[in-house]
Amino acid sequence: MAKKGAVLVCDDEEIMRDVLETILTGAGYKVDLAKTGEEAVEAYEQKNYDVVLMDVSMPGKGGLTALEEIIRMDAEAVVLMVTAYATFDTAISAWDKGAEGCIRKPFQNEQILALVNRGIKKRRKEEERVSLRQAMTRSVKRDAIIGRSEQMESVFRLVERVAPARSTVLVTGESGTGKELVAKSIHESSLRADKPFVVVNCSNIPSELLESELFGHNKGAFTGAVAVKKGLFEVADTGSIFLDEIGDLRPELQVRLLRVIQEREFTPLGETTPVKVDVRIIAATNVDLKEAVKNGTFREDLYYRLSVVPIELPPLRTRREDILTLAQHFIRKYNEENGRKITESLSPEVLSLLENYYYPGNVRELENIIERAVVIAPTDEITVECLRPEVRNPELAREMIQDGEGTSDDIDISRGVNFYDEVRRFETDLIRRSLDQTGGHQSRAARLLGLNATTLNSKIKSYNILPRV
Repeated sequence: MAKKGAVLVCDDEEIMRDVLETILTGAGYKVDLAKTGEEAVEAYEQKNYDVVLMDVSMPGKGGLTALEEIIRMDAEAVVLMVTAYATFDTAISAWDKGAEGCIRKPFQNEQILALVNRGIKKRRKEEERVSLRQAMTRSVKRDAIIGRSEQMESVFRLVERVAPARSTVLVTGESGTGKELVAKSIHESSLRADKPFVVVNCSNIPSELLESELFGHNKGAFTGAVAVKKGLFEVADTGSIFLDEIGDLRPELQVRLLRVIQEREFTPLGETTPVKVDVRIIAATNVDLKEAVKNGTFREDLYYRLSVVPIELPPLRTRREDILTLAQHFIRKYNEENGRKITESLSPEVLSLLENYYYPGNVRELENIIERAVVIAPTDEITVECLRPEVRNPELAREMIQDGEGTSDDIDISRGVNFYDEVRRFETDLIRRSLDQTGGHQSRAARLLGLNATTLNSKIKSYNILPRV
């Protein structure tokens, strides 16, 4: 039977210790024994018990004296006094010294179990209150999510409010905006901070394997299942699971995920008995899930279950006041990694180029730019020559798509345009051009564009860029 709590029994009579130990262990409690008040105090110094059952009358240090010392150690200690000579004065003295109650011998087994159970519930509630106070005062780690802009301050405030709750969170934003960092900050600022934080990228794992990864399988559940495998939801039990690129989840897995959210249980492949879990779900996507719901590729009920608390991360191009702070952070990071001493002070020319670049890869791309600059800088200063060609010369990006479907020169702004439609068209043309130049090889195309391969893959999916024939 699972242990329901730890109880310390202190009585100088061996038969009474044996009786109480039998009653309590039979009910599932972990029991330690002490013969004197001195032993009880020493035991409590080593381990804070959920409940203490303390005899009042013992040789040497009496129960009331031991009670006082335990309460001094732990003001929230739950101590039940046991006596064969209970009087009104004894009970009042015990309560004044901090006892939870007073039990008269002989007692009924049910009476002992009821009082211990009540004491443990009180103890658990107090532990929850302490944890909640700690979580409410625990601030979001500002060194993880960098930004001083009003947009990012709004994100910080929302993360701090939502972290102590159990509610599901949906983080949205373009690739490279830092969705995983936000998810991790939510976890580390929550009551689950010391529990597992499991990351799953739903687009990187082949769809036929993702179900087994998430929910586990029994031996022989399918071809190749040669051993029992614990699913990631079970690994994340009592903690948090971060489901990145949730928009790529295939329909049948959407159904299973919905059940986990609703019932807090799942059944591994090849099993019939469901597994109960307590997992907080934080999901992220760079696609428009509302549009996916309209298109029928994403379940509406799952969308609303996931987006209880939506957090949208702004693209870097809309918060250019954060670029200097971010650049300096990355300079410090890559100085340490590469043994460099590059100054964090950037010349007006370098800062101007960085602040005016478009950043299709967002913060991740800026990090890539700074890492390269730190590594290749011939002196202790980042110069214009250390920046990537497209950052130094914005016209270069236009030249790369000259043979595509058009350039920004073709846009007649006087007749009005939709900024985001034109950005999408520009990025689509640029990606197609790079894929053409690399024969459709995405990894080489990503290097050509200075993007992370995952970012490029996400944009290809988001923009529905099909290979040319």
